[in-house]
Amino acid sequence: MTALNFSEVLRQSLASWLTTFYQPKDLISEERLSVTGGASQNLACILQVFTDPVYTDVWIVAPAYMLAFRIFQDSALKLRAVPEDEQGIDIEYLRAQIQESEAKAQAASSRSKPIKQARPWGKYYRHVIYAVPTFSNPSFKTMTLKRREELVRLAREYDALIITDDVYDFLQWPADLSTKDLSLDKAILPRIVDIDRYLDGGAEREGADGFGNAASNGSFSKIAGPGLRTGWCEGTPKLAFGVSQAGSSRSGGAPSQLVATFLAEMIASGELQRHVYDTLQPSYGRRYQKMALAIQRELVPLGARMPQTDRRVVGGYFIWVTLPPGLKSVAVVQRAQEEENVVVAQGEIFEVPGDTEHAGTRFDNDIRLCFAWEDEELLAEGIERLARVIRALQEEQQAGDAQPARRSPHHAAETKAKDFW
Repeated sequence: MTALNFSEVLRQSLASWLTTFYQPKDLISEERLSVTGGASQNLACILQVFTDPVYTDVWIVAPAYMLAFRIFQDSALKLRAVPEDEQGIDIEYLRAQIQESEAKAQAASSRSKPIKQARPWGKYYRHVIYAVPTFSNPSFKTMTLKRREELVRLAREYDALIITDDVYDFLQWPADLSTKDLSLDKAILPRIVDIDRYLDGGAEREGADGFGNAASNGSFSKIAGPGLRTGWCEGTPKLAFGVSQAGSSRSGGAPSQLVATFLAEMIASGELQRHVYDTLQPSYGRRYQKMALAIQRELVPLGARMPQTDRRVVGGYFIWVTLPPGLKSVAVVQRAQEEENVVVAQGEIFEVPGDTEHAGTRFDNDIRLCFAWEDEELLAEGIERLARVIRALQEEQQAGDAQPARRSPHHAAETKAKDFW
């Protein structure tokens, strides 16, 4: 394989695997894919090509992956939070907020126009909606099919681009905590980019501009190795080409060209697929089972809650836990680290900066637990230690002498945040 065709070969191999895994009505063509430097770099490229700082509004499903915040801010975009319910993004709240934003823009003496130069390979969307719809980081939720369809229709109505981090889709297993069969080689739901491809005439329907209203952000970091820094973007051929024309990519190509050649061979030979289905899914599935059972045994009796416990399939890296009433995550996180040597992430760091007015966008009573990091044998013990902290805080609370937190709200989680990504 030469340096000249590595991207084409990787896109061909990847397109075949994605078709097998997601099972859309038609084959996924290589023209729908752009090789990227991973999910974070690709998000930056999408924003560079398809948004404008004075024209584009950004709507982020909250709680949200907090390391994405700075990527949006680097593009000088204002962030707005949209809460979730048990079905995923709160569509009615988002619709009302977009309508309010549009009304304000129309009432202004002169509606803002893009300040960036128009380019033939891109466009500037009026709105961007960012979500992790499957096994969300951090909320652990999966957006329902109905909600995904409603979101695509809303995006088309208001000229929005839905950017989805689909990085956990391959890391899935049955939710049954007793099953031993922990491998699933087909996606549980169509991606939002698949829905946009077909719903109501599809993304390239007559009269549409051809860019579509969805971009799927994929990464090999979660399924092959975090240091690879290689991923892909899927959308309409027009959108995928536009992503490839971001200035940094146009100048140097995909950032990890050598790694891309290795990945192309791994997918073509089936080695990567076998690694995902035979090693990663069973390993993470066992870890999830041990942590979930420990949470049910140790934390739920104390008043803690887990979301969407009735799902048929779960996955990802994280479990989102709502603490017992009256407990603040800052106190739990601090005491857990200081007294039990347990590090968890507190809910506040997943709040969208500058927009926490709605009750559903504040998370000072929540924590995120990671089952992908520690040794499998230690997961239950970690939950037992966390339970001791919660129990002690509850006893102090009942006695009326609970101690106030002594550190800044983000201290404990931020000190080791990079350990959990």
